[in-house]
Amino acid sequence: MTVPHPGDQPPGDEDEAPADGALPDVVVGLVAAPGAATELAGWLTGELSRQLSAEHAEIRWDVRCSEDGLVQPPADDAEIVAAARTRLLAEGWDLAVCLTYLPLAANRRPVVAHASPVHGVAVLSLPALGAVGLRRRALKTTLDLIRALLGPRAGSDPVGLRRRLRELASEPAESAEGIRFTARVLSGNARLLLGMVRANRPWRLAAGLSRALTAAIAAGVFALVTSDIWRLADAFGWARLTAVALGSVVAIAVTLIVGAQLWEGAPERRVRKQVALFNLATTATVVLGVLALYAALFVLALAGALLLVPSALFADGLAHAVGLSDYVELAWLTSSLATVGGALGAGLETDEAVRDAAYTYQPDRTAG
Repeated sequence: MTVPHPGDQPPGDEDEAPADGALPDVVVGLVAAPGAATELAGWLTGELSRQLSAEHAEIRWDVRCSEDGLVQPPADDAEIVAAARTRLLAEGWDLAVCLTYLPLAANRRPVVAHASPVHGVAVLSLPALGAVGLRRRALKTTLDLIRALLGPRAGSDPVGLRRRLRELASEPAESAEGIRFTARVLSGNARLLLGMVRANRPWRLAAGLSRALTAAIAAGVFALVTSDIWRLADAFGWARLTAVALGSVVAIAVTLIVGAQLWEGAPERRVRKQVALFNLATTATVVLGVLALYAALFVLALAGALLLVPSALFADGLAHAVGLSDYVELAWLTSSLATVGGALGAGLETDEAVRDAAYTYQPDRTAG
């Protein structure tokens, strides 16, 4: 990992350093299950503080240990991350690492750890570390998880890493940094937001929502074989078709975000910037995922229209000769109606299913 030197501040960043020379704080919460995990977390607290301070001397690292089982077994990583995220917001931490003795698995393979930079939360499954050298392996893996939480470019972009650390460490109550942070997210800090969204792989959203996908396909098939839909598509025109498409995308995106309670509030000033960034990344993830669904439905609808709707029957229904543009308009309206059907199906999805589909964590799996 490339470690930025405290004196290597780029031009224009000097005004963000604390005026009194005090080091800014980054608070890392270690949430450990009762018993042996808590004992290990107590040892990790001091070791992590020393290691992180050695790597990033420009930041004062405040590592705190908390005993909390968070969830009742059996539970998967998504439930643990959601519970740890709630604890992070309640405590006002910047980052959280959960130490658990629950075994985790993905595709039938044991998972060592998950890191979600979007949430600022990581999970470490202690049984997957083995019985020998547990402390050493736990320390190394926890450090790797914290580096991952700092962002996907933390190792290759020292300037971006320093900015990310300052964002985590700043206190909006003491300055206008909260306003400046929002501006950077929307402009100069767009790369961080894009990296967070990319980590979620939004194009995989629809595949993880079986009820929404089933409802969308059913609505699309119904629309494709209905002659009234043919005439509507022909009469709407491109402007109205565009408006219907946008409305369908908004409908399913709002259903997913509101229905699964993906939008977060900020209980404390310290975490408002982090929550704002999280909400932006969540919204972008869902919207891009829905757009990917819409594009797939459009391709399927166009292929279905060309294969299942004979041109002679189509022309008879429209009372004029038909061409490729008429099939495109039919596919366009069909995919919009199918997306609305997907919104109805999304309302039937469980909150856990939506969160699991919307947030793709980066798992560390054992090689076995």
